[in-house]
Amino acid sequence: MNIAALDGVVLTTASYGPHWRTLRLVAAVHLLSAHRVNAMGDVISAEVRAMVVRLRRSAKASPRVQLRRRLFELSLSILMETIADTKTTLGRSDGNKDVDTDMSVEARLFKKEVDQINMHIGTTNLWDYLPFLQWFDVFGNRKKIVAAAKSRNAFLQRLIDSERQKLDAGGEKKSMISVLFSLQKKEPEVYTDQMITGLIVNLFMAGTGTTSVTVEWAMSLLLNHPAVLEKARAEIEALVGTSRLVTADDVHRLTYLRCIISETLRLYPAAPLLLPHQSSVDSKVGGYHVPKETMLLVNAYAIHRDPIMWENPNEFRPERFEYGKADGLIWIPFGMGRRKCPGEAMASRVVGLVLASMIQCFDWDRVDNMDVDMTEGSGAAFTVPRAVPFEAICKPRATMYDMLQ
Repeated sequence: MNIAALDGVVLTTASYGPHWRTLRLVAAVHLLSAHRVNAMGDVISAEVRAMVVRLRRSAKASPRVQLRRRLFELSLSILMETIADTKTTLGRSDGNKDVDTDMSVEARLFKKEVDQINMHIGTTNLWDYLPFLQWFDVFGNRKKIVAAAKSRNAFLQRLIDSERQKLDAGGEKKSMISVLFSLQKKEPEVYTDQMITGLIVNLFMAGTGTTSVTVEWAMSLLLNHPAVLEKARAEIEALVGTSRLVTADDVHRLTYLRCIISETLRLYPAAPLLLPHQSSVDSKVGGYHVPKETMLLVNAYAIHRDPIMWENPNEFRPERFEYGKADGLIWIPFGMGRRKCPGEAMASRVVGLVLASMIQCFDWDRVDNMDVDMTEGSGAAFTVPRAVPFEAICKPRATMYDMLQ
């Protein structure tokens, strides 16, 4: 099978129809349902706890820390364990001493491939305007995208093959890939190897960069609004305390923390233009004629900052989401309708737990008491990263020190 030839068969790019409905059903019911996300709670909590312990070790050596690479590593670790029941190899062995590394070998390779794809897939191509130029590929963008996609897919295919071998040898059926293999045995003509590969590619691509970007923006906003940070910490201490680490099951009870996440996603949605859509019939929108099969881009970023809908839209105010105040307003960081992201429950759980853990376990200060620079970067196809990686002074809290051993 040519694992690079996935266009049109994966969930995010398939046209609406029987095949897309099957993919959506598998993702929403078998892979990312609320029940399954709850079952992943221990795995998610363990990975976040490991990241916090590594951060404590790093902060002890040097309190000035950057989070971007650590957050990407965490996202990838969670996905590798929940999807393929395997771990990244963060931490090299040096005799009897564990050496904390910035990012595992697997994460570095995968991040390099994802960055290459994002860098070129969002680039304007001359053949969009002069189609005959695609035969020349003047700047080599197509070749670079294809090469990076092949490398990424080969990485994921190794995970799929490894899981298949474990299952054939009588291993436990607890990963997402094992669920797909079970479905394949019942209906092999529907759940093909290509379909399984496409779903796994979607899950990894959608779940790594978006999660880390969201947490980075949230921490940036909190450091620029210390009163909000203290209010979130007070909520965590009231509901969880300091005798144990916050868990995935605690997140749904932390209502103010969820308001912070909602407000972060309003100001900095993980996918500001959502994914491209296509009109299925001729339509009229705002007095404009939209022909059938027109590519449509929904600007969630602009909608979330619309002053007609949101009061003082450029201000960070988590309280606007308290007590249902934002009900009825258009808030669509995960899209809406039948194309809405099926991974919303898992993303909310992971982002909530990471943010709660960092607030509970560490004291955070701005570098040189300067406001965190909120300049938005570029170079990503679907996300809006920070122009400069988030950097702050991080110190383990004395009340949580025993928990971080």
